[in-house]
Amino acid sequence: MHQGAKENKKTMTIKEVCAQYNLKPDTLRYYERVGVIPEVTRTAGGIRDYQEDDIRWVEKAVCMRNAGVPVEMLVEYMRLFQQGDETIEARANLLKEARTQILEVRKKYDAALERLDYKISRYEKAMETGVLTWE
Repeated sequence: MHQGAKENKKTMTIKEVCAQYNLKPDTLRYYERVGVIPEVTRTAGGIRDYQEDDIRWVEKAVCMRNAGVPVEMLVEYMRLFQQGDETIEARANLLKEARTQILEVRKKYDAALERLDYKISRYEKAMETGVLTWE
């Protein structure tokens, strides 16, 4: 049980965090171990007790990973963040690099979608006409 101001703060177990963000406990522990998220608050008994700040870091990590940002880049971002405001420019540059990488991946998906759309349109036309052509 928390005392004082901590009583009003939202805390979660690792199981609850995993359920909320659709993660496996091993993934969450890995993120903490390699530095994607800061060390999580623990109970006196050593059990992870995710506080609001911990949960916000998990949310950021999940969002960035879902966007395709590599774990190594997230570790570097966290390292820079922990060094303080003198790293703001470096963090911005890192995020710009991540954005560029994501855009490159998106271009590949867009090209694949165009090709699939073309093929679908040809099959739909063939269902109407009875003739499959690749014009």
